[in-house]
Amino acid sequence: MTVRLHDHVLLTETEDGAVLLDERRGRYWQLNGSGALLLTMLLSGAVVEQAATALMDRYPVDGERALADVRALVSGLRAAGLVR
Repeated sequence: MTVRLHDHVLLTETEDGAVLLDERRGRYWQLNGSGALLLTMLLSGAVVEQAATALMDRYPVDGERALADVRALVSGLRAAGLVR
């Protein structure tokens, strides 16, 4: 699953995670640290399983939950029109 930001979306990392700005609609979304980690990895070319492994390495979460979290993040970002 390849993830790319739409051209009208900007990503800025913060102390607590990241912020996505949809310049076309003037709306923004805030990601916590785990969401920012996952999105950064996916944008760098990691596949879902690799991102889930990184999540498990950093946070106390099992494999099934990590995979579900990655998929939910991607689904939510797609539904919001932020990624393709």
